[in-house]
Amino acid sequence: MKMQKDSVLVIGAGMGGLAAAIRLAAAGRAVTLCEAHGWAGGKMRVVPSAAGPVDAGPTVLTMRDVLAELFEVAGTELAAHVSLEPLSVLARHFWTDGTQLDLFATPEANAEAIGAVFGARACAEFQRFEAETRALFDAFDTPIMRSPRPDALGAARAMLPRAALWPWLAPGRTLEAMLAARFSEPRLRQLFGRYATYVGGNPTLAPAVLGLIWQAEARGVWAVRGGMAALAGALADLFASLGGDLRLNTPVARIMTAGGAISGAQLDDGEVIDARQIVFNGDPAALPWLLDQRPPRLATAPRSLSAQVWTFSAEVQAHGMGRDALAYHSVFFADDPAQEFGPLGQGRAPHEPTIYVCAQDRISARLGGAERFQFILNAPPVTRKEPPCPTDPLSRLARFGLHLSPAPRQEALTRPQDFAQLFPHSQGALYGLSPNGMLATFQRPRARTKLTGLYLAGGGVHPGAGVPMALLSGKHAATALLGDRISAARSRRMAMPGGMSTGSAMTARAPSR
Repeated sequence: MKMQKDSVLVIGAGMGGLAAAIRLAAAGRAVTLCEAHGWAGGKMRVVPSAAGPVDAGPTVLTMRDVLAELFEVAGTELAAHVSLEPLSVLARHFWTDGTQLDLFATPEANAEAIGAVFGARACAEFQRFEAETRALFDAFDTPIMRSPRPDALGAARAMLPRAALWPWLAPGRTLEAMLAARFSEPRLRQLFGRYATYVGGNPTLAPAVLGLIWQAEARGVWAVRGGMAALAGALADLFASLGGDLRLNTPVARIMTAGGAISGAQLDDGEVIDARQIVFNGDPAALPWLLDQRPPRLATAPRSLSAQVWTFSAEVQAHGMGRDALAYHSVFFADDPAQEFGPLGQGRAPHEPTIYVCAQDRISARLGGAERFQFILNAPPVTRKEPPCPTDPLSRLARFGLHLSPAPRQEALTRPQDFAQLFPHSQGALYGLSPNGMLATFQRPRARTKLTGLYLAGGGVHPGAGVPMALLSGKHAATALLGDRISAARSRRMAMPGGMSTGSAMTARAPSR
């Protein structure tokens, strides 16, 4: 298929691919978006249950402004397409000793809750932690997360006047060590250490600076009415309304090059799509199997964590914790963090990991009858070792007093090896490159590659994993592509004296046509 001049091919309709495709279509480019699976959203997928479709991918939506800005670029408003419900309880946390702690969207409410459960000292320690991580987030937000090229010097300049923040960047200091220096209460160290897993990290190995991830959630968490898949559907519809061509069940077999630049792609059925610019929204580790020439050198190893994910419907039994005990997001902690993250650091699945529970139907006041649930248990990516035996989540949750019936069948489980099949060459790693290590943030592949016409988007690309980060990666890819303005001519670019520079098509308030 011959595409028109200045047309673009986007491979993969995950959050990064959808964001890039929408921005490119809004800028007046003809965009074809090919997705290998039968749904848009990538890892944001659903599985059927007796109570309806259950979200089987991301469940936490933060940084609403990133999503709202994407709809604004397309000339519309977020509220016209997606119904978001701000959660009054960000997450409810349980320990087997009976301790329960709710966290909220304001520092004052959190300090009060922590003080009520753990005492005045813990409250004061949290207030210091809150202030430091808030300053860290603000220092990293613009020069690192929202910048197409992470600017370490810009972040350092923002932190320079704040001596209290310097220990967070100390070489070799892990998040676990930093939390041990900030909290005397071990359960709070366990709680805030868990945020490293949000990007596939291990708090015993991840750099201390990942403590700022808490702030993304502390500034608000939203639930999507209709489930997270409704968000993916809204983005796909928005792309189509801009004239984009979304082709589901259309795997790409090969990305073609000519003269050291992108020339097109060949689909699994043999069809060839001619395109000078391609956005690849997939795991960068898959590029060696797709490109017909040596791919650009990209950091894709070591791999992040994977997970065992259970998706099913069940009723909460009246005995035990009761029907109203669960929040939309609930966390049931492992008894000993060392027995969870020690094995994970060695590539083995822990026997009794922390269990995250998303009670998808808790967005409404309606309770009773079968509800939809997603359980996420941290697991290592696929290696040559024997695959781990699935953990029985219900027997462990029963120790907390939570009883669900009926028990999920084995078909309700998605294992790391299943993720590896769904997303080829990922090894089942759900977050791409491991964030463990001080330089991991600066080693992630960026939007613009050294191969002319090839751009990257998705959770495996800067700025990293999570829905808002993937959306930002799509923004970076679209901005880079529009700024390059590759001509439809087949002659290779030549060095020329003089000339003039032009601004990026995405820097103005309105998209350039």
